[in-house]
Amino acid sequence: MSNKSFLIKTFGCQMNDRDSEIMGQLLSEDGYIETSETDQADLIILNTCSIRAKAEQKVMSLLGVLRKHKKRNPKLIICVAGCVAQQEGQELIRRMPHVNLVVGTQNIYHIVQLINSLGKHEVATTLVDNYSIPAFIPNLKQHNVGGEPEIFRKFLTIMQGCNNYCSYCVVPFTRGREVSRSVSHIIEEAKSLIKGGVKEITLLGQNVNSYGQTNSVTEPAVPYSFAELLRAVAKIDGLKRLRFTTSNPKDLSDDLMSCFAEIDILCPQFHLPVQSGSNAILTAMHRRYTRELYLEKVTALRKYCPEIALTTDVIVGFPGETDADFEDTMSLLEEVQYHGSYSFKYSDRPGTRSADFENKVDEKIKSERLARFQKRQDEIGLAYNRGYVGKTIPVMIERNEFDKMVGRAETNHLVHFTDLSSCTVAGDIIDATVTHAGQHSLQGKLPGKD
Repeated sequence: MSNKSFLIKTFGCQMNDRDSEIMGQLLSEDGYIETSETDQADLIILNTCSIRAKAEQKVMSLLGVLRKHKKRNPKLIICVAGCVAQQEGQELIRRMPHVNLVVGTQNIYHIVQLINSLGKHEVATTLVDNYSIPAFIPNLKQHNVGGEPEIFRKFLTIMQGCNNYCSYCVVPFTRGREVSRSVSHIIEEAKSLIKGGVKEITLLGQNVNSYGQTNSVTEPAVPYSFAELLRAVAKIDGLKRLRFTTSNPKDLSDDLMSCFAEIDILCPQFHLPVQSGSNAILTAMHRRYTRELYLEKVTALRKYCPEIALTTDVIVGFPGETDADFEDTMSLLEEVQYHGSYSFKYSDRPGTRSADFENKVDEKIKSERLARFQKRQDEIGLAYNRGYVGKTIPVMIERNEFDKMVGRAETNHLVHFTDLSSCTVAGDIIDATVTHAGQHSLQGKLPGKD
């Protein structure tokens, strides 16, 4: 057993957050103690994202800083995990020789064995198509990554990888082909989380809609669809809220959409990435749906759940995007009226087909388009948020990055308070009246408070 300390720095998506939790628990079970101070760490893990160039650049910049720490403490073990590790492999050590360990996305469960058998350098980036996600039971009392005081909200991975091969995306190359977890493993983990005090679970996957369709899920004998899995998790006693992410529009079934009308604890919030409003660009992206099909899905969703809060992802400046193509994206924004969106400028990613596409859009034009899209999205989001003013809504109390108590609505809006009771604790669900709306959050008060 070790008595050394570790620090994990996470970049990227919720999948990376969950992977960091898993590595943290495995290290804790081996006797490691988590620290938040770089100078106190015997082991530093950067769990990385390569979906966009900026995220990868941040990792490389931090590795440059860690080179100085390594000089001061030659025994410091520096590990790069996640998507950049999977993508770069041995090349990462060549560029950054102070890195001791490179751990790919399918190797995180072996983090303890890899560290305990470490020589000067080690690269573990094996990526196989027949990968089986190990069973994993969380120990919330032993490890809660990042020192977060609340354990009432957690992510639960139900699948990994992607088979869609969108022309701009590195996920199939960094996380492999789609593989679904056993239903029994998912239910067992969910029950363990709830027993440990978790009240809200978010089911995670690169494309949850295709859960169980692309590999054999042997328990039960007949594979579950994602909608069936969602219903099964929702029946577990003690669970108060259920969410999921992310969905590809082409695989969005009527059965899944109907869950928003049938499952009481399924939050009325849905992230449905569109990426572009132009059919020509969607074809170049290899998204395999049209603008028209996407809008049909939106209409159906709002029929099942009129109050649903829709968010999306948008890439501006994809190779070949004309002014007319961008106007199609702007008109889609006007038609759908998203509650919010994550929008980015296109950047070439290694190994993707679009990296070799011609007709790249000038950076200045991309910046102008992004600014215009985000400005209009902020206006739409603010108008939506103002519609909540005066309404009383249930919010789950949590603690924000400034160590203040705030709430989160079922629609995923953050609600700020000035009058929370001193006996209110994270995880409580209370009714609050919305008093003010901002672009990205709400303000509320408790009933009966002036």
